[in-house]
Amino acid sequence: MAAPTLPTTPVVEPVDPTVLSELRRYHASGVTRDIAWRTGQLEALERMLDECESDIVAALDADLGRAGFDAWLGDIASTKGEATYARKNLKKWMKRQKQSLPLAQLPARGWVQYEPLGVVLVIGPWNYPVYLTLGPLVAAIAAGNCAVLKPSEMAPASSELLARIVPQYLDTKAFRVIEGDASTTQDLLAMGFDHAVFTGGTEVGKKIMAAAAPTLTPVTLELGGKSPVYVAADADLGVTARRIAWTKLLNSGQTCIAPDYVLADRSVVDELVRKIGDTIAEFRADKTEPTVKIVNARQFDRLSAYLDATTGRIALGGGVDRENLRIEPTVVVDPDPDDAVMENEIFGPILPILTVDSPDAAIAFVNARPKPLASYVFTSSKALGQKMIDAIPSGGAVVNHIAMHCLIPSLPFGGVGASGMGAYHGRWGFEALSHRKAVLAKPTKPDLSLIYPPYSDRAVKLLRRML
Repeated sequence: MAAPTLPTTPVVEPVDPTVLSELRRYHASGVTRDIAWRTGQLEALERMLDECESDIVAALDADLGRAGFDAWLGDIASTKGEATYARKNLKKWMKRQKQSLPLAQLPARGWVQYEPLGVVLVIGPWNYPVYLTLGPLVAAIAAGNCAVLKPSEMAPASSELLARIVPQYLDTKAFRVIEGDASTTQDLLAMGFDHAVFTGGTEVGKKIMAAAAPTLTPVTLELGGKSPVYVAADADLGVTARRIAWTKLLNSGQTCIAPDYVLADRSVVDELVRKIGDTIAEFRADKTEPTVKIVNARQFDRLSAYLDATTGRIALGGGVDRENLRIEPTVVVDPDPDDAVMENEIFGPILPILTVDSPDAAIAFVNARPKPLASYVFTSSKALGQKMIDAIPSGGAVVNHIAMHCLIPSLPFGGVGASGMGAYHGRWGFEALSHRKAVLAKPTKPDLSLIYPPYSDRAVKLLRRML
């Protein structure tokens, strides 16, 4: 199939002011609470991903230059894995959770039951426009909610595709796709949804949170940050180089949990730089073009400026092509920690590698900066791996690999501090978009009289002991 044509001038129409009230009415009907409806919608989502795979790949290629296996892994397999896992585990998640009660409250029964929040707003990003828009939708469906999807206008082909295919497969009374720009997002947030899920940059995340505040809309913010990699002296450098290079170049480095920079032990840094360079050359041996695509001119100019300003040694790459918005995979060795490339999240195919003298030095370096979305460590020592995980606060962590935790639905995915708040995936997403209602059920008998006023001295003594 030919790649979708990119719209030259996006048309932004006013948001229908009735959309939220219509979805609330449908949710109030109780249809979405039924487990058969939820599993049916998840099955339909899985079928959509299978039957529309070629269309999705074409849209991703048009928006990001990402096709073939990379498109399938990043947006299709990942989303389908979430949907399948939720469908298979939903019955267990929905069960009441019985709770023990203190002796003074007996006879009684206590439990926690999960109830849908109502109508959820999902604000998707441009870098994985299918996965990071439909992934939160999986959680919304599993929890029994209705939802509005707002895809990113910076991935117009994918946005148009979602607006077209979602109504073909999912319940149109429960789910809407609304296209538009930042003003559309602000208009939606002003309506007052029951929860909003946003994936994007930290600065925009602040604006989302501010816009949600007037209506007290709870938010889950999946943001970013400079996810570090520590390479110890005892690391397997061949494996380390392959895994760093592969995950750094996925989607041209435009991945929130990509390795942002590497802290390598002084004894291995030179060999690591060489192996990463050799690995990148090997991985790209079939490419006729030495550069990779950047999503738009603004992002290209930002990345190009990082290269122009760095004090580090460019050991690999460094070439730029503004006309076609493409940059060579680049390794920068020992830039100044105050360089822009070290101050800001890179979100592109540039990899700084800094020399450190010890694990403690690496820990101190990372912890002097905002908490990252993920942290990674390569070492053959289980003790050192655990030490690094324990010492560095981060949204998630991986030992001897990078980013793979995101593909495991049984693990929560989220940030901490400036890298985000809240988490989803699997049961964690189901719970994030559910209300945990505490329920206590007591019989009418016995009905002890001493609990009621007026209180005698004896009654007060007994009640103080009991309660």
